[in-house]
Amino acid sequence: MKASAKKPSEENAPPRVRLGAHISIAGGVDRSVLTAQEVGCEALQIFVKSSNQWRAAPFRDGELDRFRANLASTGIGPVMAHDSYLINLCSPQDGLWKKSLEALLVELDRCEALGVPCLVTHPGAHTGAGEEAGLSQLARAIDRVHGRRPDQKVSILLETTAGQGTGLGHRFEHFEKVFKLVNEPQRVGICLDTCHVFAAGYDLRTAAAYRQTMERLDGTVGLKKLLAIHLNDSRRELGSRVDRHEQIGKGHLGVEAFRLLVNDSRLTGVPMVLETPKGPDYAEDRSNLALLRSLIA
Repeated sequence: MKASAKKPSEENAPPRVRLGAHISIAGGVDRSVLTAQEVGCEALQIFVKSSNQWRAAPFRDGELDRFRANLASTGIGPVMAHDSYLINLCSPQDGLWKKSLEALLVELDRCEALGVPCLVTHPGAHTGAGEEAGLSQLARAIDRVHGRRPDQKVSILLETTAGQGTGLGHRFEHFEKVFKLVNEPQRVGICLDTCHVFAAGYDLRTAAAYRQTMERLDGTVGLKKLLAIHLNDSRRELGSRVDRHEQIGKGHLGVEAFRLLVNDSRLTGVPMVLETPKGPDYAEDRSNLALLRSLIA
């Protein structure tokens, strides 16, 4: 039988944007994939251990195999992980810096075991040592990790931040500096959080503002380094330096910023996941995903 030809509309259709959400691993990482399917995710972000503890409980028997099997059966991907909020790779305190480095290694190893290709981490806070010292500490930590895992395939994605306190990562130039300092910059990328960059002073709300922000990102870091996006509206105003996530279209960013993002052809292959506030039934994620998909031209 002769195979049916594709319709012209199918042949000319652009690659689909992969939208998803951060999903809880309660009940096991394998269960998170099934929950993501129920919510309507195409991409997925998870923790690979408790985000508020240093300790990492071992995976349950068969958990890794079930996780990979569930990904294969659902077609969900790309998948990324977010590391513990306790980690501070910019710390000037040697004890905390070393503890953070060891914790990052554990998370990278767990990603490797799961087959998760990238791990998102906040750059950290210099706690008074200054930006230059903090960025140098961050680069040194990344080099130390890469040196101890020379063959590991998991990429470290440094997340843009709002710039609260002494936190680093609220200027694109911070990432530019780190990429110049590390020995293997090809193993590091960035994750852009829409709420964070807006709070840091980068506007996305109009076509002109969006274009200017993306040009600044491309001119410092390079868009090729943008490997993941967190889709969050902001409860606080532009340049507030305060990190408060809001539902899509219900904050100071507004709907248009997200329309521009999901229709930017340069970002088609970049997974975009929600980190907006949610209840146990993920109703908010379902609603946000529906709204975002309605914006795709």
